[in-house]
Amino acid sequence: MSDSKTSRTIWREPNGAPLSCLEKIKVLNENLEEIRELSQDALEDAILMGGDENQLREVLQAIVDELVNPYGNKGSGT
Repeated sequence: MSDSKTSRTIWREPNGAPLSCLEKIKVLNENLEEIRELSQDALEDAILMGGDENQLREVLQAIVDELVNPYGNKGSGT
């Protein structure tokens, strides 16, 4: 994983307590790294094809903003 803010993330439960299950933490970190790599690839492609970097960043942010929690406010993944 890259040495970024996301690599130092302390995953938390909805009540604020840190997650203690190492397997869950591993999966969350791997998911984030995949998202980071895909986003970096998309940014590079956009720039190489003459697209606007700021627009791509806005589109990526909109994707995050539009994510839906299919489990309601429960937040528990146990």
